[in-house]
Formats: sequence, C-alpha cells, structure tokens
Amino acid sequence: MFRHLSVRLSSLFKRARLERELDTELRYHLDMLIEQNLAKGMPPDAARREAQRVFGTMDAVKDDVRDSWLSRFVEVAAQDIRYGVRSLRRNPGFALVIIVTMALGIGANTAIFSVVNGVLLRPLPYQDGDKLVVLHHGQSDPVANDFGFSPKEMDDYRQAQSLSGVVEFHNMFFNLLGRAEPERLSTGVVSANYFDVLGVTPLHGRTFVAADDAPGAPAVLVLGYKYWERSFGGDRSVVGQTFRMNDRPHTVIGVMPPVPQYPLEVDIYMPSSACPFRSSPSLIANRRGRMLTAFARVRPEVTLAKAQADLDLVAARLQTDYKGFYPDSGFKAAGIPLKTELTRNFTTTLWVLLGTAGFVLLIVCASIANLLLARMVRREREISVRAALGATRGRLLRQLLTESLVLALCGGVLGLVLSALSLRLLVNFAGRFTSRANEISIDLTVLFFTLGVSVLTGLIFGSIPAFARRIDVAPALREGGRSSHSSQRVRSVLIVAQVSASFMLLIAAGLTLRSLLNVQRIDPGIKTENLISYGAYMSFDKFPLTLPPAERRAKIAGYWTEYERRLGSIPGVIAVAGGGTFPLNEIDPFPQGLVRDGRPLPPGVQPPQINVRFATPDYFRTLGQSIAAGRSFAASDTLTSTGVAIVNQSAARLFWPNEDPIGTRIAGGGPGQFRTIVGVVADVRQQLDRAPAAEVYVPVAQTANLNTTWVIQSKLPIEDAVRNIKAVSQTHDRDLPVENFRTLAEVRSEGLAPRRVVVALIGMFGFLALVITAAGIAGVIAFSVNQRTQEFGIRMALGAPRAGVLTMVLREGLQLVTIGLGIGLAGALALTRVLGSVIFEAPPASAGPTPPPLTLLVDTVPTDVFTYIGVVAALLLVAVLACLMPARRAASVDPMVALRAQ
Repeated sequence: MFRHLSVRLSSLFKRARLERELDTELRYHLDMLIEQNLAKGMPPDAARREAQRVFGTMDAVKDDVRDSWLSRFVEVAAQDIRYGVRSLRRNPGFALVIIVTMALGIGANTAIFSVVNGVLLRPLPYQDGDKLVVLHHGQSDPVANDFGFSPKEMDDYRQAQSLSGVVEFHNMFFNLLGRAEPERLSTGVVSANYFDVLGVTPLHGRTFVAADDAPGAPAVLVLGYKYWERSFGGDRSVVGQTFRMNDRPHTVIGVMPPVPQYPLEVDIYMPSSACPFRSSPSLIANRRGRMLTAFARVRPEVTLAKAQADLDLVAARLQTDYKGFYPDSGFKAAGIPLKTELTRNFTTTLWVLLGTAGFVLLIVCASIANLLLARMVRREREISVRAALGATRGRLLRQLLTESLVLALCGGVLGLVLSALSLRLLVNFAGRFTSRANEISIDLTVLFFTLGVSVLTGLIFGSIPAFARRIDVAPALREGGRSSHSSQRVRSVLIVAQVSASFMLLIAAGLTLRSLLNVQRIDPGIKTENLISYGAYMSFDKFPLTLPPAERRAKIAGYWTEYERRLGSIPGVIAVAGGGTFPLNEIDPFPQGLVRDGRPLPPGVQPPQINVRFATPDYFRTLGQSIAAGRSFAASDTLTSTGVAIVNQSAARLFWPNEDPIGTRIAGGGPGQFRTIVGVVADVRQQLDRAPAAEVYVPVAQTANLNTTWVIQSKLPIEDAVRNIKAVSQTHDRDLPVENFRTLAEVRSEGLAPRRVVVALIGMFGFLALVITAAGIAGVIAFSVNQRTQEFGIRMALGAPRAGVLTMVLREGLQLVTIGLGIGLAGALALTRVLGSVIFEAPPASAGPTPPPLTLLVDTVPTDVFTYIGVVAALLLVAVLACLMPARRAASVDPMVALRAQ
C-alpha cells in the first residue's frame, strides 16, 4: 500500500522518470510475449502481431496506468476548473450573484466564529491554563451566592491536597501622584506568588517575590500592559521609576504581558502587604472579612473532580470547626475552571449569534442550489451532448461539483475579507463581556474554518442539482431543455425550506428588537436630562492613618461636605448629588447582611443581603427619586448625630412586610451600632434590564468614603460645566483626580450598546435571509412561468382571462410560502421551548465585579403574538411582491405567439 501511495505522490514531481519507467516496463512485457510466440515456432512478423493483439495498443495501456497516478487526478481537476471558469465567465452576472450571496453567508459565519474561537475555543495564554480554577464558596449555589474569601479562609483552602497554589485578588482604587496630573488607578492587590501560580512571565522586569509581601517591605508595583501602553507609551525604562501612592513611594518592578485579566481589567498590581486595607490586623484576624477572590492551580496529576472532592472536605471542615460563621446547611465550595469563568456571562449570547449565522448559511445554500438547478435546465443540452460523446455520469457530476467548489471558494475569500472588516466592531462588542476580547483575530483556525465551510457549502449546494436530475440523453436532446417534474419538486422543497428558516430567523430578530424597544421605554425611576456625572477620588493619604479613627472619619466627611458646598456655588449649577455610585452606572453596589435591632437571627442562619448605597442630602431631589414616606437626608445628619438610613420600597416590602420600617433600626456603622430608618424612597432601576433590588441608603456625611461619584444638574453647556467643575476640584484639592464626565443620557445610552449590537447582528442576519428568500421565490416563479409560457397561451386561447392567469401564478407561489410559514412556525415554537430556559430567562446575577450576563429578552415573551403576526405579514408581503412580476408576465403572454411557438 505504501509503495502504491508513494508512486501516486511521486507522479506529481517525477513525472518524466515515471514515464520512462512505464515505457521500459511495457516494452519489456511486449518483448516477452514476442519471445514466447517465437518459442512456439511463429515467424517473427506473426509473433509480433500476435503479441500486440494480446497486449493491446501501447497508448491505451499507458492511459490506464496513468489513471492511477495522482498527477492524472490533478490534471483532470485543473481541466475541470478551467472549463468551469470559462463556463462561469460566459455568465458573469450569474457567477457574481452566487459569489456575493456566498460571501454574505460565509462572512457572517466566519466573523462570529472568529469570536467563538478567540473567546471560547482558544487555550488560555497561561502555562497549563486548564489547571487554573476560580474558587467559590457559599450557600446552596456557591457561584451565584459567593461569600468571597477572608485572609483566614485563604489559609484554610491552602490546606487542600489537590491544589498546588492558592492565591488571592481584590480590587482597590488608589491615586498615583508624582506625574503631571494625579491618576486614579484600578489596582489588583494580589499574593506574592500570584503570577507564579497563573504561570505568567513578565514582559519587562520581574513580578513579585515573597520578600515584596513581607510587612514593612519597600512598596513595589507591576504595571498592566494596557496601562503601560496608554500612560507610558510602552516605554520599558519605566521599570525602576518611583511614584507616590497612598502614603509612601512605590517602585515599578515589572510590566505584564498582554494576557486576559480576571475578574476585571486593572491598571497596576501591588502585593497584599502594600494595601492599607488588606494589611490591617483587624481584617486579617476577621474570619468574616471576605473581600478576596481566590484562584488556585490544581496539581498536574489531579483531576478537577478530585480537586472538587477536596474542596468539599474543606467546606465541611469549616462548617464544623467554625459554627456561626457559616450556614448550618447548604454551605458548599466549588472550583470553576478559569477559562469557563472568563466567558461565563457571554457564552449563551455567542452561541445564539453563531446559530443565527448558521441559519443564514443554510438559507444561502438553498438559494444557490435553486439557482444552479435553474441553470442546469439551460445546460441540459450541453450535458447531454457530452454524455452522448462518452462522458460518464461520474465525470459529469465531478465537473458540476468542481464548478460549485470554485464558486464557493471565491465566495469564501470574499467572505473572509468581509469578516476581517467587521472584526474591530466584534472585538469592541465582546470586550463588554470578557477580557479575552483582545484574543479575537483571523488566525489559522479561522482560515481552516472558512475553507471547511466553503468546501462544505460548495458540495452541498452543488450536489443538490447534480443528484436531483437524471441525465437522459435522448429526451434532453429532443426537448432542448425543459424542467422535469422532479427538478421542479426539488426547487419547491428548497423554497419551502428557505421560507421556514427565514421565518425562524425573523422571529428571533423580531423578539430581540421588541425587547430592545421595551427596554428603551422602561422608566428607570430617575430623570436623565441636564445631569452630568463624574467621579472624584480622594487620595488615601490625604488624612494620615496615624490619626485617631474618629478624627480621620470626621475629616473625610468634612472634606466631602466642603466639596459639595463648593460645587453648589458654581454659577449655573442647580443641584448637586453625591454618592458611591448612581443608577444606570456600570458600578454595582456592594451587598451587606441586614440585621434588625431586636430581631436576632437563629443560630447558623446568615443575614439576608441588601445593597448598600450612599447619598448626600440633595441626592434624591437631583435625580428625581421621590420620597415615598418619611424624610430625605438632611445637612444635620452628620457623624455627631444619630445614624440614619433610608430604604427603598423593595426593601420595605421584603424585610418589613405588614409594618412601617420608619423608626426601626438596622445594624451599621460598626459593631453594636445601629442606624434609624427615617424614610422610604421610591424604587429605581440600577440597570434597565434588571428589576429593582432591595437597597439601603446611608448619608455620605456619616461615612468615610474615599471614592465618590457626583451628579450635577446645571444650566450650563456641558463643556463649560466640566471646565468649572475641574477648576473647583483643583481649588479644593490639587491632588483630587476627577474623571469620566458623562451626561446621564449618555450613561443610559451606553448601557444599551451591547443590546443594540446583538439586535443589529440578529436583525442583519434576518434581513439578509429575507432578501435571499425573496430573490429565491421570485426566481422559482419566474423560471416556472418561463417554462409554462405555451401552457398559458393555450389557456388564454381557450378563454381563460388574464386576471385568472395572474391569480393562478400568485396562488402557486403563495402555496409554497404558506407551507414554509407553517413549518417555520412549528420550528420557532419548538426552538423557544428547547432554548427558552437558556435564552429567555435571566441567569442569576453573579457575585463580584464581572459584567452581568445579557438577558436577551426583557419584558417580552417568546410567543409574543404581535411579533409573530408582524413576521408573517412581512413574509407574505415580500412573497406577493416577489411573485407579482413573473405573474404579470404570465398574464401578458400573447396566445398567438405562444401557439405559433408550439
């Protein structure tokens, strides 16, 4: 077998030598036959003639041998390609339509697959990335109800035998000073061996070592790749430079390579000992100080299942050893692969997009197969002549498939160009959900995918017309190219398939569009007109940690109170609202256990969670959030007064059913301290696609927040307002960075951007399917009319009115559409039933700073009647328009001309 294969391959490169060897071998066999005949006593001439008779002609034998060579296959293929290209050049319009249609279908699939490949399929750019897991522990579902980890719990999980390293991460914001302007940097506070466990090698310099994390060690920083490029222009000499951060100098020791970061993108990294909060002895000693995210590396010889079993043992031991710190039942731990965590909130959306692109490709294949079937009828005489001249059925089928493949490959190349042009849009879109967006590219995998799809689609749409028709020489030569009934049935089936697939795709587009319109109409409960938002971030060392805690808290509260007063004094400013964040912003509030005064929880029962927000006295008035009961915060609510709080209506309904929350007290402000609820405020949507959650508001003046966000209502043009705000901020504190100025209308619009992109993509696929289907319907009906011209002439000669002929053609076209709509309706209902729990229901919000998943349908049921009616009406209207032109042509046939042609 190997020798045979070697000969076939060598024929491609050593053709001349094989020809010589073949000639020598054949002459040897012929001479042997001649010698045998001479040995039988034949005369020389008779012996040669007899040998040649038995052996056959030399050229025929050579051709038989050459047929087994690979070079012959290549020659024939090249001949078929040349013939196919010449044939297509004679019909440039036909070829162009097919190539463009193919390009749209393949381009859509290639573009979406490039995202799937970069985000879901490609291995993590970490060493042995499949062994990295993210740890969660919590009640019932540890991922959805993740408690977070305290430093003590990190030590507990480090005892798991299956894990070779457990490291921590938490996010803080610090101000970097010593440059032209103060910068507020997102900081990843990590273990010293964080990068070692992840298997990341620095691009420049080094990463942390154990000595960097020792108490009192010199403060060091590692820069993230994006921040390094954005702020330092990729200057490698930044390594070794010193900047001031918090209350001491920090030296840059390294730069990270461009790898995805989890759970969020940060600007810089610092060891845990350099974080003033993480290194606090009170936090280290507090088992409930759960502010950390835990990563671990599973030992090479251990499976993920074994590692999970070890985590279960640790969780059970914690539950037994530390009663009161964990729920009595349902407490679990889980190790989720990091690769899964990076795309957890994006996977469903991505598969939905790939599925819709696949539907478009199926419609494209059906449409092109229909076009090729029509072309086959016109080429029937040509093919029959070739068959009469000796071409086998296999030879003819190969020729037809070769032409299809040429078209498909041309469409694939053009589709690849289209997908490359759309890549930046898709990267920006994916970047809203996963830090792996930068890995999206057109690589070898994507190229092979495009090649595979092109070849597959070429074989599919090429084989349908090739196998749908019998090659009968005599009838074809006699009839000169008439469509057979079997061919017409195949074309009708293809149209039905196109209509049904288009219907399902348009239903998806219609539902997502309706959902987008519903979300846009949602009233968030606040006003967004003439409001400017931004962030202001006090330097951590503005007031030294050496101050007594009460004095430092008072200074911080006074700092923001004075800042609020200065903002209010800007001419043209109507109102000023300050807080930790504001509605529709990307920043989620942090949850906290709700404990009511005089309502102790049973032992082992964890307090319910409530979102904590901060507000200045004018916060609710500025945002237009009405007070439902009680009062708003007042300027007199300070650190020296009674602690107060305001809950929203959802919290009141949930935690104070059948009673008035005003006057009751909840825990807050420190152990043993309680706040009195003084008001109930109306619910607002923090995100448009999420229902209001239970919230409690605390006065900014009664906290010690370093990071604040502000909303300013102003009569000034936005440029003037921003300039004045910056000037006042510099006057207040020259080290106070203020950034991210946006109007609330922009914030709201930006929050809808991912949804708009999804709707635009699915809508574009649906529109594409509608156009291709309409063209297919028009083509089939037009071809049918062309084939039946004489029939129409006879009908009208026998008295049939022209309106009757027009109605008949329309009815025949709409019959196919109606069947397709019925099948599509059943398919759409089945899909919504199968995928309903995945697509149409909002997954539980994940803990942590990862972006929330996109709920595709908001306030829209999968069986929305108006959407179904609208899609049916649109498809019927398009079908009528597509059938109308060929129907009018059928009705305009001259009976005399038609009968004369007969």
